[in-house]
Amino acid sequence: MVVVGAGLAGLRCAQALVEAGRDVVVVEASDRVGGRIRTDRVDGFLVDHGFQLLNPAYPAVGRWVDVDALGLQPFGAGVAARSERGLEVLGHPLRSPGLVPRTLRSAARRPAEVAALARWAAPLARPRPGRTLSEVLERRADVDRRTALDRAGLDGFLRRVVDRFFAGVLLEDDGSTADRFALLLTWMFARGVPALPREGMAALPAQLAAGLGDRVRLGEPAHRVTGTSVATDTGTWTADHVVVATGAPEAAALTGIDVPATKGVATVWWAAPTAPETDLLHVDARSTPSGPLVNAAVVSRAAPSYAPPGRHLVQASALLGPGRDTDEASMRRHAGDLLGTDPTAWEVVARHDVPHALPAQPVPYSATRPVRHGDLLVCGDHRDTGSIQGALVSGQRAADAVLEGRS
Repeated sequence: MVVVGAGLAGLRCAQALVEAGRDVVVVEASDRVGGRIRTDRVDGFLVDHGFQLLNPAYPAVGRWVDVDALGLQPFGAGVAARSERGLEVLGHPLRSPGLVPRTLRSAARRPAEVAALARWAAPLARPRPGRTLSEVLERRADVDRRTALDRAGLDGFLRRVVDRFFAGVLLEDDGSTADRFALLLTWMFARGVPALPREGMAALPAQLAAGLGDRVRLGEPAHRVTGTSVATDTGTWTADHVVVATGAPEAAALTGIDVPATKGVATVWWAAPTAPETDLLHVDARSTPSGPLVNAAVVSRAAPSYAPPGRHLVQASALLGPGRDTDEASMRRHAGDLLGTDPTAWEVVARHDVPHALPAQPVPYSATRPVRHGDLLVCGDHRDTGSIQGALVSGQRAADAVLEGRS
């Protein structure tokens, strides 16, 4: 077996095949495993490529990852939203009981908005005897997120909080993502608190790769693939099966397979001598945002390992795209505004522009796409849901297709 790509999907596929006793080699163009999940150490700070979090509630993570070994550092279970009134906080009542009073004060001013939000999220609250969440969501109208929220009658402050929170999660601010997928993610957020590993997000793929040893060949890009061969700089690998486990653009180039559009994000990381006491994600829920950001956070308040002692690490993310403002000065000003602090003394640690950060999940919505393409197998989050969960599951599906003849 040859697996092309050492991202999460390729690593899980190879891991499953090795567990089944198959001979596997993984060829990876980069100098490290992880695909889009990368972490650099800069002047004592840990900076991921794009602001990514790991939700331990993902079933695939619980099944195939040693979560305890990652040393997860959770963010607060809530969101801080900048409104015309000031900073308002909405928290998970069970996971962040300390935020309940502020959450209730904010909700009490907006009973109609709370009722509309409950209507939108109703499928997540209804009893489902004998039915999975996916089966429940399949009975829901297949519309985009914007249409579903409009039909629920959600507007005002809470609508802006939902829209701008999801803008950072889904990397779109036009509501074009399938509502079913947005609800699925909402369910996962309700069940688990997103966190960062002690050694950075790259610790996740590093753990998956550890059991593969020298089966992973770094710095070996694939130039041409067939169902039984992979041509690289060092020669041609032959095998009974070939799995292409790259990102969407690379998979399309190698195989000609149809892939969804991708969405991009710009993330800037700053070193700060002081920082507000907040471990929450901050969003701009004003009618007119004061800058380009989808979110900002004092990462070191949630994940102390990301900064050296006595210093803090701040991140801010903005969507990439034609006409979008991702100027560092604009992002810095907006981050300071959202966090309620003066950003003048911040120093840039790193900036990452990730143009193909996530595959789009539009309507009509399908939780899975075939992993079999002619005599090739293809996996990645573009074959499943655009998430860590989707990447891992698609890798397992590709391995199953090899082992059991399923696609």
